[in-house]
Amino acid sequence: MRVVVSIGGSVLAPDLDPDRVAAYAGAIERLVDAGCEVGIVVGGGGVAREYIETARSLGANEVELDRLGIGTTRLNARLLIAALGERANVSPATEYDEATAALRRGEVSVMGGITPGQTTDAVAAAFAESVDAGLLVYATSADGVYDADPNVDDDATQFGSMSPAELVDIVLPMSRDAGASAPVDLLAAKLVDRAGIRSIVLDGTDPGVVVDAVLRGDHSGTDVVPTGADEPDDWAEAAEDA
Repeated sequence: MRVVVSIGGSVLAPDLDPDRVAAYAGAIERLVDAGCEVGIVVGGGGVAREYIETARSLGANEVELDRLGIGTTRLNARLLIAALGERANVSPATEYDEATAALRRGEVSVMGGITPGQTTDAVAAAFAESVDAGLLVYATSADGVYDADPNVDDDATQFGSMSPAELVDIVLPMSRDAGASAPVDLLAAKLVDRAGIRSIVLDGTDPGVVVDAVLRGDHSGTDVVPTGADEPDDWAEAAEDA
C-alpha cells in the first residue's frame, strides 16, 4: 500500500528529543518492511510558532513568516531523514515532483512545507493525491475529529467515521474562529474531499499507533471514508492472519 503520513512537528520533536525522532523512524521502517511505500510530510510545531511570533514582533510580513515556518518544517524533516539514514531521500523534497521521484526510487520520501500560504496539512493531502496514495494519515496531537473544540467544550463528541464532505463541514466553522484548533486545516479537508482520499486523523504521540492504523486500520481516532470506498486490501489480509 502507498501511504502518506503527516507528522506534526509537536508530535515528532516537541523537545528536540533524539529518542523520539528515532522512535518515529523505527515506526516508519516497520511500515516499509511490511511492504508499504511511504511518504512523510513533517510539520513545524512549537519551534516554528516561536520563530514566527518573534519575527512578527520584528515587523515581518505574512509571506516572510510563512517562509520561516517552511524552513522550520524542513529542519524537522532533516532530523527524521538523519534517523532513517539510507532508507530516506538525502534532503527534504521542496517540490511534489521531487517527492514523487524519491517514492518511485523506493525511498521513504520526506518533505516539509512547500509554499507560503499552504500548511503541511494541505501539502500532505496534495502529495497523497499526486501519488494516488491508498491512505493518508494525520498524526497530530489530537485524538480525532470532534464536532467542537474538545479543549474548550467538555461536551464535544468525537466522530468514529465521517465522509470527506463532512470533514469540510466540521472544519469550516472552526477555521473562522480566532484561536480555534481544527484537527486539519480547511484547505487540506477540501483537497481530501476533492480527491476522495481515505484518511485517518489520530493522536500520533505514540509512533506505534501509526503503524497499527496503517497496517490494520486499528486506531482510536477518526476514519475519513469516501462514499463507496472499500477497506485497503492490506487490512483484510491482516485480519485473516490474526
